[in-house]
Amino acid sequence: MLSRSPTTRLWNALSPVRRVLNLDRFFYKLDPNCPYHGGDIVAKTLKGHGISQVFTLTGGHISPILTGCESAGVRVIDTRHEISAAFAADAACRMSGKPGVCVVTAGPGLTNTVTAVKNAQMAETAMLLIGGAAPTLLKGRGALQDVDQMSVFRSLCKDTIRVTRVRDLQEKVTEALWLAASNVPGPVMLELPVDLLYPYQLVKDMSGVKGKPKGLTQRYISLAVDALFAGVKSTPVDPLPVQNINPNPKSIKKLRQMIAEAKRPVMVIGSQAMLPGGSIHADILARAVRNMKIPVFLGGMSRGLLGADSSLFFRQARKTALKEADLIILAGAVCDFRLDYGRTLSRKAEVVMINRSSKQLSLNHGIFWKAKLKLEGSVISSLGGSAKCPEWINQLREREQMEETKMLSESSAELEGGVNPVLLFEILDTILTDKSILIGDGGDFVGTASRILRPRKPLSWLDPGAYGTLGVGGGFALGVKAVKPDSEVWVLWGDGSCTYSLAELEPSVRHNLPFIAIIGNDGAWGQIERDQSAMLGSDTGCLLNKKTPYHGVAEQFGAVGFCISEGAGREEIERTLKLAQTTHADGKSVVVNVTLGKSKFRSGSISL
Repeated sequence: MLSRSPTTRLWNALSPVRRVLNLDRFFYKLDPNCPYHGGDIVAKTLKGHGISQVFTLTGGHISPILTGCESAGVRVIDTRHEISAAFAADAACRMSGKPGVCVVTAGPGLTNTVTAVKNAQMAETAMLLIGGAAPTLLKGRGALQDVDQMSVFRSLCKDTIRVTRVRDLQEKVTEALWLAASNVPGPVMLELPVDLLYPYQLVKDMSGVKGKPKGLTQRYISLAVDALFAGVKSTPVDPLPVQNINPNPKSIKKLRQMIAEAKRPVMVIGSQAMLPGGSIHADILARAVRNMKIPVFLGGMSRGLLGADSSLFFRQARKTALKEADLIILAGAVCDFRLDYGRTLSRKAEVVMINRSSKQLSLNHGIFWKAKLKLEGSVISSLGGSAKCPEWINQLREREQMEETKMLSESSAELEGGVNPVLLFEILDTILTDKSILIGDGGDFVGTASRILRPRKPLSWLDPGAYGTLGVGGGFALGVKAVKPDSEVWVLWGDGSCTYSLAELEPSVRHNLPFIAIIGNDGAWGQIERDQSAMLGSDTGCLLNKKTPYHGVAEQFGAVGFCISEGAGREEIERTLKLAQTTHADGKSVVVNVTLGKSKFRSGSISL
């Protein structure tokens, strides 16, 4: 939190007394003809922090913020569901390095974002969630959508902040943006009562005080409204410098020594290494990793960090490499289910953990793994040194090529009922460009894609993160395209996950934020069905309609649809995917509905 003087803290502590007695009108000047309202102040503050767009679904509680953004030159991008607005803010932060901003109305508008906010928390994404709320004077009196929103979001956010005076809006928005981006980034929720956002005279009229107040009740209400607006003035926006945790210099020196002495080093880079996001940070990180000359396995958002063809980049047989290594550096990677809670790490290796979060540094420590060295801080500020292990790299490369050949050989298998997904992604990989950004939103379909597709550059792969959320696709695509308008955005949807956000094709058309979606249509929640049937002998709850024409549904939203049906060969698949590319280049959203055959490529992938 921001540090304040003792006098300021005492003044704030007396706020309830000042509010009841309406004392603020004696200490702050009221300008009833103020030309701007609270929504304008919020918008101006966002603009002053370099926020270029907000994502929203409109509502009466927040309308002044949206109109204020329009006046201030902050782009307003509205979605068809609040959860997609929050997902879009998440993606915008990851791509730009600036906090993503989501503005939603009170009550169900806010609670509709819960899953996306939790996803941002676990992905450590800096997000400002601005929510409308019941009027200050009617709090707890049965107003429309008046619920305890703060309690709902307290466990999901770094902080929940309720603003009670118009003059505090700029300070609180500034504080929330600073807090969201500092140290371990995450979401911050800002609750803004509706009567702080509309113009003074309108709020007074809507409070039932028109003209000169009559009677004690109207006089009290009039004085209370005056206190809400007292002290409002226009001041320059002054963003606060973001705080970062810097690792101990002695620990950095020790890590470099360990790297120089290692014979079989391996580095696993996780999503957190990409924080705070943005191309400049990613490029600097990529150069630092290349200079270390250590074999690297990339996961989550770090996919694509070294490009598609780096001699240091490996993606096959990671478990074997971790068992053979004598030095393992976990750079923003965590010993959770993705590393089998640390059980995949060699007991004989020296393990180094780099993480911004003290909690993540010690997750499952001493149970399944043990660190030789822990560095609490950002990955980019911790890395350095250089290894000399050409023989080890060659050994890993030979194994990598063998595994790649074995895996891609499965693309030639003809599957009953449709296209082989391995073949589909093998072909897609050949047409991706440096402008291609891949968004994974699905289970089995995306898991297969992650094994085959090679993102071409940093920040060209987005997935939900550790929460494993479905439904991110449409929102992520809007957020990415808003920040990177020249990019070629591909959403990889399962036929289960696509229906969570398929309707976001409509705002993609309306706001000129086109993307390409490939829907892997296997008529089931495939990842679950395959293992559930094998382990429990039933496919109950797992089957979908394989004949759903998702490409036709997309056309009703104004997108263009293509279909790749059972029996399609390599040439037809490649031709259709390239046609999707050219259609997208013409500024249109595209859906490619691919009928998939039943595959055992990822059997046993359910995480228990």
